[in-house]
Formats: sequence, structure tokens, C-alpha cells
Amino acid sequence: MDALHPRLLVSRFADCFRFYDAVLPALIGAARASGGASGPYAHWDVEGQGVLVLFDRSAMAVATGTTHLPSDAPPAQDRSMFVCRVDDVDAGLAVCIAHGAEPVAPACDRPEWGPGLRTAHVRDPEGHLIELQSY
Repeated sequence: MDALHPRLLVSRFADCFRFYDAVLPALIGAARASGGASGPYAHWDVEGQGVLVLFDRSAMAVATGTTHLPSDAPPAQDRSMFVCRVDDVDAGLAVCIAHGAEPVAPACDRPEWGPGLRTAHVRDPEGHLIELQSY
């Protein structure tokens, strides 16, 4: 049983599905365990453990009774981030950009965050912040 698995609630399900289906195997060796581009649900595992779930945002609003709330919020600082530990941050960044990620912060060493830490940041098609890290 998976103890933790982040779930991104997305409006652009097909776009996000194609992005994560392309980059997760290359970045962390994840394999799609279920779902497809038509949604409303898909998830990826590494060695049988869940690493990411995508769920259609409007489907979740129906399930939670929040369809009356606005789906858009004003621009703000990020409230969540998907972190992928990778072997090579620069190569991972190239994979993400090749599959449509928006670059946010280039690959750089961050010794102030931890010994040997290197990171890069991108946004998926929905705008979720992703950190690629190696150490």
C-alpha cells in the first residue's frame, strides 16, 4: 500500500497526462499504472509505489461538492511543488523542456540548501511547479 502519493488536480488533463507520461519514465523510472489521456484519472508508480496521480479538477469538484466555487484564483506564490530526485538535473531539465515544460529557474548548484544539491525548476502544462534535484 502506498503511504503517500501526490495528486495534482488539473484542468488541462490531456496536456498534463501527455507531459507526465513522457517525462516521469525518463526522470525517475516511473511507469504508468493506470489511466489515459481522456482522464479523469491516471497514476504512475516506481517499483509498485505510487509517485504521482493526476485527477481532473472538475471531477473532483463534483465529488467534493465545490462546483459553485471559482476555479481560477488570482496569481499568487506557489502553494505546492512536485519534487523529482534525478541522477542528472541538466538532462532532466532538457527532457522536461522537450516535452513542453516552461523553464522557471535554470540548473544550478545550491550548497546553501544542502551539500552537493543541484536543482532546476519548471512548470508543467497546468502551471504546477516541479523541482528536479540531485545530491
